Amino acid sequence: MIDLKELRADPDRFKRGAREKRVDVDIERLLHLDEARLRLLRDLETTRSEQNRLSREIGPRLGAIRGRLRGLTGAERDALEAELRELEQVPLRLKAEIQAFEDGIARIEPEWRGLWLRVPMPADPDVPRGASSEDNVPIRTWHPADFDPGRPFSGSRGFAPRTHLELLEIGGMVDFARAVKIAGTRHYSLRGDGMRLHLGVLRFAMDLICEHHGFMPVSVPVVVREECMVGTGFFPDGREQAYEINEQARGGGADLFLTGTGEVGLMGLHADEILEEAALPLRYATVSTCFRREAGAAGRDTAGLYRIHQFDKVEQVVLCRADEAESRAWHAKMIGIVEDLLQQLELPHRLLQCCTADLGIKNADMIDIECWMPGRGEAGPDGRPLGAWGETHSASRLYDYQCRRLNLRYRDQAKQIRFCHSLNNTVLASPRILIPLLEIHQNEDGSIRVPAALRPYVGGRETVGGG
Repeated sequence: MIDLKELRADPDRFKRGAREKRVDVDIERLLHLDEARLRLLRDLETTRSEQNRLSREIGPRLGAIRGRLRGLTGAERDALEAELRELEQVPLRLKAEIQAFEDGIARIEPEWRGLWLRVPMPADPDVPRGASSEDNVPIRTWHPADFDPGRPFSGSRGFAPRTHLELLEIGGMVDFARAVKIAGTRHYSLRGDGMRLHLGVLRFAMDLICEHHGFMPVSVPVVVREECMVGTGFFPDGREQAYEINEQARGGGADLFLTGTGEVGLMGLHADEILEEAALPLRYATVSTCFRREAGAAGRDTAGLYRIHQFDKVEQVVLCRADEAESRAWHAKMIGIVEDLLQQLELPHRLLQCCTADLGIKNADMIDIECWMPGRGEAGPDGRPLGAWGETHSASRLYDYQCRRLNLRYRDQAKQIRFCHSLNNTVLASPRILIPLLEIHQNEDGSIRVPAALRPYVGGRETVGGG
């Protein structure tokens, strides 16, 4: 979440940031509620201070009056008794005022907090402004020497390409029908070499990130409490994408949610903690099963492995000091790791600088990486796809947005408590990565050449699949 002090000081920056991200949030209403809440909090604090002062003073005064009452009669006694009654009413009046202030705050806070959670992190100034993902800006492209995505597939390989669906079918590597029978649409069952490739790329990615880049491998729950989804910024606006487990209806303590990324669990590990600066940066990597409802994706990529409800993902997270230059440096390093991975897998790819409208609520900056997929895109004269880029990775820089929501802090060298910065990145998601892997490395007979870097992870096989 954003820093409310910064919002109060420069509301126009956050209004502009929301407009640029196409987020409909009433910041004026938030500021109005915030001002009312602060006023009530000040009144509450003043009244409590008065209550505390009187609690120290009123006892002796009451005792003195009661002592003076002994032996008095008539008008003098009546006057002292009236003064006594007045003093006895003061604590009750202050208690009622305090309760009224607390009730007022309680009425305001749900709407106040709900709006606060929805104010997006403004995009960094160097992020291109745009209206949709169509305005994302290509940064650079890489391809192996023997394959150029700018040419027809047959120009590089000498034969017409098959789609990943056809290649999976030829090699007996997937069973969609039985998976749909079990779980419904957008489910699949990898078999044989399909499962070998799936497990192989995940282990290859984990070894790369942990053994060669020093990230700590960590397992995390994929079933989490709602506060973890809110804390990482996936709720409230992304709630429709998550699968919910209604535990309260079954007598449980709290409803639970299936995570769509290992980022949720990794970030939740240190929620409500104060770390020491010397322990930073923390570099975590996990491999986890992920679940997404794909709400709003009806009719999009319904066939194949591109848009599915369940997949596995190697995710990396960095927690570092609250320093923009350090955050930017880590962002570049994380992107470089993915570029290295894709080059080892010999997959043509390009980096896209996401524009403001495509950043999402929590990111100050985000770089997408897309792989060339010959089986996607518009159909050519022969009715076959001409190929297209498809997103496979995404690297995000969030500054303190998540850590503020999670109350994840560190103590700096000056003993000041500060919120950490966080970054996250998809190292590899499968089976989506199998689409370019199968289609780029296919042979004319329908078998798949395994890149050299991946062969140790598939039992040394040089080819898989085929008839």
